[in-house]
Amino acid sequence: MTSNIAIAKGALGNIPPVALAFWRWFFVFLFILPFVYSELKKKKMYIKSEIPSLFVLSFTGFGICGAFPYISGLTTTVTNMGIIYALSPIIIVLLSAIFFHEKLKFLQLIGILTSFFGVAFVIFKGELENLIYLIFTYGDLWIFIAAVSWAIFSINLINWKSQFSIFARFTLMSFMGALIIFPFYLIEEIYFIQTTFDKNFILFVLMASIFPGVLAFTMYTKLQQFIGASLASLTVYLMPIYGSIYGMILFNEQLEIFHFYGATLVLLGIFLANKKYSK
Repeated sequence: MTSNIAIAKGALGNIPPVALAFWRWFFVFLFILPFVYSELKKKKMYIKSEIPSLFVLSFTGFGICGAFPYISGLTTTVTNMGIIYALSPIIIVLLSAIFFHEKLKFLQLIGILTSFFGVAFVIFKGELENLIYLIFTYGDLWIFIAAVSWAIFSINLINWKSQFSIFARFTLMSFMGALIIFPFYLIEEIYFIQTTFDKNFILFVLMASIFPGVLAFTMYTKLQQFIGASLASLTVYLMPIYGSIYGMILFNEQLEIFHFYGATLVLLGIFLANKKYSK
């Protein structure tokens, strides 16, 4: 995911955000389809019954989480995006407690509040005046919505069972995600920014499709198989770190003191909220 937010910033001025989101998922679909075509053909009778769940998963995980980070990159920094998106595990814990009645320990609640405070610290740049008058960068709001959407996607992905393998399901969601984004892509093309189909277009679409798309998904899936979902989810701790590195090296971003305080609070909150407590 961190490479995706770096691509979101790098694509600024080269390819419109919604266009990048649409073509990314369309190319991911084309890349993976040959490997799962036989399974999809064999199990095609299950597609119709799974369309409702596929639509929700595609809308949250591929539509919103596909386009919103790229829109966020228009106005905010890679550092901010990395810190704010790292809030996803906290939102998962919170939503699980609300909708699946999972009991929260006191320290988990403290962790949730700490992480949200850390994100607010980054969004409002550590200034009380910004909080009082709601002065913030709109890009931070876009990436925050994407983090919430990713949490909803993650919870539903775990709880909704499928007849398809994880890669076949991923292929179907990529295709449906592209379909969901397509109308907004047309609106962007007609009323806002037209896509220039040049070498930069090819470069950024391929990077977005291959690295945070096919490769990241494949590697994360394999990591879950080797060390388990709980340990694999800890990779989110690296997002603020890699986001800061990408921001400084690739985009000459300056780390401010509120970034350090905000990231520390977010990571501390994630640790407290995901820690295993004895009953």
